[in-house]
Amino acid sequence: MSELEKPQAEHLRCRIIIEVLGKPKEHIEKALRSYVKKIRDDGNFIVLKEEFSDAAQQESVYSIFVELEMIIKGVSNLIGFCFDYMPSSVEILKPDHLSMTNLDLANIINDLQAKLHNVDMVAKQLRGENDLLRKNLHASLTNTVKILLNRRGMAPEELARFMGLPEKEADELLGKLVEQNHIKKEDNKFKLA
Repeated sequence: MSELEKPQAEHLRCRIIIEVLGKPKEHIEKALRSYVKKIRDDGNFIVLKEEFSDAAQQESVYSIFVELEMIIKGVSNLIGFCFDYMPSSVEILKPDHLSMTNLDLANIINDLQAKLHNVDMVAKQLRGENDLLRKNLHASLTNTVKILLNRRGMAPEELARFMGLPEKEADELLGKLVEQNHIKKEDNKFKLA
């Protein structure tokens, strides 16, 4: 019997629900089973019971969930589990009461802060990458418009079709390009400035 399987005061028995949305149906079914395998392989948890739902269609995506009954070693590992596995529901079945020292609580808060800082760092990195992608897309679309207009003037809907953008988004971009003096509009046609 492993250390985790021995009943100890800091161990928590929990009922946890994890839900996955997406498509195609087969992908989310496989992804959720893989997710549960990853949880089973983690040394901080014992999965006692798992019940998978059938995938159900919700508008354009599918939804599937699993209900797990688990033993988790300590509140700190439960909080880590919540950050790492993003369950939609957590119910602590046992113990009925938890007690901890101020040092235990401080350690939990510090672990929580470390995870929050990591999430913040990832969000900032993704925001930076997103900004760079937007800038590069804008430059690429600007070059596309200039190349198209190099030969002749074009109507907004024709430019939108060549750029692969909906007319509303193309109109916004074309308006910006006029403001920046890259192009000009004459008689409902755009031309190079």
